Amino acid sequence: MATMKIKKGDMVKVIAGKDKGKEGKVLSVKDGKVVVEGINQVTKHAKPSQANPQGGIIKKEAAIDISNVMYSLKGKATRIGFKIDGDKKVRVAKATGEVID
Repeated sequence: MATMKIKKGDMVKVIAGKDKGKEGKVLSVKDGKVVVEGINQVTKHAKPSQANPQGGIIKKEAAIDISNVMYSLKGKATRIGFKIDGDKKVRVAKATGEVID
């Protein structure tokens, strides 16, 4: 699999789906899917357990495909490229040429 351009902790903007236009922080990235804070909320029916003694209906974020989000730089969605900076490979915002990390 190619190098992931979106990483945990990045701010992303949703570009497709029911939450289109919303922004949030990436909580996890796995197998081409991302979980974004406050995006794609689903309701789960939980049985009472040690961790959740009450049980009941809980809301949580579900994973969405990585192709439905774009990196957000100062509120604007931008594509990401890679550049060799000295001996390090760094991510670069295509819109501004700014080094991300």
